[in-house]
Amino acid sequence: MLLVTGITGHTGRYFLQELINNKYEGPIRCIVRETSNTSLLDNSGLNIEKVVGDLNDKTFIENAMEGIDTIMHIYNIHHSPTILQVAIEDNVKRAILVHTTGIYSNFKYASQGYRDIESKVSEMTSNLDCSTKVTILRPTMIYGDLCDSNMSKFIKMIDKFRIMPVINGGKSLIQPVNARDLGKAFYTVLMSSDKTSGKAYDLSGEKPLQMIEVFKLIRDNLNKKTIFVSVPIGFGVFLARVVKVFSLGRVDYVEKVQRMAEDRSYSHEEAKSDFNYKPMSFEDGIQIEVKQYLKKRGE
Repeated sequence: MLLVTGITGHTGRYFLQELINNKYEGPIRCIVRETSNTSLLDNSGLNIEKVVGDLNDKTFIENAMEGIDTIMHIYNIHHSPTILQVAIEDNVKRAILVHTTGIYSNFKYASQGYRDIESKVSEMTSNLDCSTKVTILRPTMIYGDLCDSNMSKFIKMIDKFRIMPVINGGKSLIQPVNARDLGKAFYTVLMSSDKTSGKAYDLSGEKPLQMIEVFKLIRDNLNKKTIFVSVPIGFGVFLARVVKVFSLGRVDYVEKVQRMAEDRSYSHEEAKSDFNYKPMSFEDGIQIEVKQYLKKRGE
């Protein structure tokens, strides 16, 4: 039986669609919250069992793990150590853990936490008594529809403002990945145990892009005339710190501003080699999302 966390979330919904498209025949147990919209699960036609609970509750995880041989953990990297610990105790054959390329950041306050989690995972799986095979998937910045917390914000800003500040002229590199491509990758990895077990993969978009290129593509798809003005990173950080002081720490954008000048592009060559990972172009992906935005706005 397959256990899935986060299947009603942004990328989880696209993984579910791949299960449907490929007529997955095995039993699936999905962990959901009481507030989750499970209509897609209910109408999927798949052999799905829903269990409601909290991943912070180890006893719940232990109960949910009964009879499981494979785990697809999409929801929240911070639960990975506990989920893997229970999986090992229950002799689960395989665990696919969705983590993040945030592990590589020099600025993100949680990056050390991400590294610590992967160190724990490595320590647990290196134990001679461990029979659970682990695959780690690390998406880059995820976008794809209005549910994302990345491009959707940029789309709104570029639509709203005629003049938009850009840190260091937007020269830093990013490599956004569409949630649709992640759904396909998750399914392919699930079905490619022999090639992918025991490995870690970075899942990025088709190619690196400068931030300014991303902003201009959004502007063009919106048919706007937004002007982008370069702001030195030092000045941007200074303003963010001023806001932090005057908000008494409630609004802290310091590291977010710092990361705007950090390159965040990562190769997916290993994923391409092992399971033919081939993400769509950002040009195609952002066109889909902007169309959704305009439709919602009534255009």
